[in-house]
Amino acid sequence: MNDPKASRLPPRQQLVKADKWPLVGELPPNDWDRPWTLSIEGGCSAPRTWSLTELQQGFKIDQTLDIHCVTRWSKFDMKVTGVPLLRLMEEVRPNSDIKFASFVARSDRNHSTSLSLKDIQRIQPMVAWEVDGVPLSKEHGGPLRLITPGKYFYKSLKWLERIELLVQDRLGYWERESGYHNHADPWKEERYIASQLSKKEVSTLIQKLDITQQELLGFDVQDRRLDGLKAQGSKLRDSNFRSASLIRADFRSANLSNANLAHADLTGAKFDDADLEGADFCGANLSEASFRNASLFGATFIDDENQQAAEFSSENPLTPQQISMLTDEQQAYFRKRFHVSE
Repeated sequence: MNDPKASRLPPRQQLVKADKWPLVGELPPNDWDRPWTLSIEGGCSAPRTWSLTELQQGFKIDQTLDIHCVTRWSKFDMKVTGVPLLRLMEEVRPNSDIKFASFVARSDRNHSTSLSLKDIQRIQPMVAWEVDGVPLSKEHGGPLRLITPGKYFYKSLKWLERIELLVQDRLGYWERESGYHNHADPWKEERYIASQLSKKEVSTLIQKLDITQQELLGFDVQDRRLDGLKAQGSKLRDSNFRSASLIRADFRSANLSNANLAHADLTGAKFDDADLEGADFCGANLSEASFRNASLFGATFIDDENQQAAEFSSENPLTPQQISMLTDEQQAYFRKRFHVSE
């Protein structure tokens, strides 16, 4: 019999347990304790600012929904309490030519994201202050967070403070600075945009075995022999290194989030200080590889379906803190493989 939950899980996502909500992303703002308000401005005839108390004492609903993080974990049946975004927008009377909304956080790096008016009308985002009966913690984006169903969770902006109604779209922080896909549809795996380099330029870099500090989103070198590759500080999100030979490759401080490294030969590779969130190492040879200070939220080392596991040297390469970043199934594998206690 088919698992009904399987149809709710987008491609290449891992389901976390009901009592788990992984923490990923930016640290809370330094001035988080300052009184909180939410304003809607821009293309409207009645701009308004609400206090947190006004929002919480006004119209509110509960909505049960699933969330999907770009680092490949999903969480089902979250009960979210808040106010529908469209209800707040109606109160400010948007101009007839408005087509987008920009959402701005109170954050030290001015985080933001955007949605089209069509998407807002279709997926009904919420301005939320409570999840599963508990106020949103500041680590999870409280006291106010945009919750955007049906999109990767970077579209659910933490620490929401301002909404600007626009005629033309304005790319958000992650979309602009880190190449995240503006549409963010998890069912289409719209995680990142492609590299801006030409195929000829990429080919030249590969021949030199040096892609240091390059931005190569969606880089595809499946089955290639690239032993000794220099890739320090490179942005390689969503790249495909499946079955490649990368013996003693240097990925220190690289961003390999959601990269496919399954069945690759990574003997002696260096991943120190790298972003490996959502990376797939199933079936890879990781003998003598180093992961010092690497971020591993949502990374996979064993395929639950066919039990294809990464190969390691005799010693566990991960710290207890790194193991705690993994899903329960991945943690269980490491504890069994290296006799690590909980």
